[in-house]
Amino acid sequence: MIPWVNLLPAAAFVSAVSPFPGQAVQLAQLYGGQSLVCQEIQQRFTVEQARLNSRMVNEFFFDASERGCLGLVERFVGLGASLQARDRGGNTGLLLAAHGGETKVVTWLLDRGSDLEHQNLVGSTALLKAVTMNRRRTTKALLEAGADPNKANRRGVAPLTAAAFNGNDRLAKMLLEAGAQQGGVDATGKTAIVYAAAKGFPDVVDLLLESGVEVDARYGNGLTALMWAAGHSNEVPVGEGVETVELLLARGAGVDLADDRGRTALMIAAERGHAEIVASLLATGADPAARDLEGRSALDLASEAAVRKALGGG
Repeated sequence: MIPWVNLLPAAAFVSAVSPFPGQAVQLAQLYGGQSLVCQEIQQRFTVEQARLNSRMVNEFFFDASERGCLGLVERFVGLGASLQARDRGGNTGLLLAAHGGETKVVTWLLDRGSDLEHQNLVGSTALLKAVTMNRRRTTKALLEAGADPNKANRRGVAPLTAAAFNGNDRLAKMLLEAGAQQGGVDATGKTAIVYAAAKGFPDVVDLLLESGVEVDARYGNGLTALMWAAGHSNEVPVGEGVETVELLLARGAGVDLADDRGRTALMIAAERGHAEIVASLLATGADPAARDLEGRSALDLASEAAVRKALGGG
């Protein structure tokens, strides 16, 4: 049994959980202005005082770390919570704090020796956690502490890939400036620019091209960034999809390059029903008569009337 600190005197605890009016002010005073979630953690800790053990202290530490309850993190570490302790997913307090975007807790834990590059069961580091959750300040703090911007998880997803997937150009720029490699390939054969193009994030695509990504580089199945952009996912707003395609074309993307099936960006856009992109590609000189390895043209693949009309098929 680990010695515990009575974080709240018994009388104060009764007052804190009282449903009567006016207790909210007392509650805030008792907890020194902590957030309600931190108050709840503290209350649970007090209730569990009679049966505390090392595992429970670590669990309270994990909860406080993820919720940004720095005062409680300090207390739980003082009671024996380990900076190296891991939850069921292999996450340390540092990873949980990074996931929650709790920069003050992250800094405090790093100052006391938390493993900056620890990877959980799926291989995620604190940095990858922070980037995945779009935690800009936490990402900055981790990079300044020396976090590796290229350490990927077990599926090959690196921080830059996550930033591109989210369309977060500010984080992508921060990572590139810290030395992130723009050509990292994940387990599905995709790179940061593939995700950015396929999800219609022109600002990220532009940033990656500026950083040195070749506009006509080939990825899985011979696809280029333009092909991915032309066949973008359905949730992409029309304007952003077109903007991404036109950006790639303006940067010199080969409009009639074909993938392993012999399909061009025009054919892919036609099959996906992206009439506006079909129009943009045609205006740039895409060949509507080109055929894939099965002898089908963009018109043959067209899935919607608007696309057939754009291709001159009535």
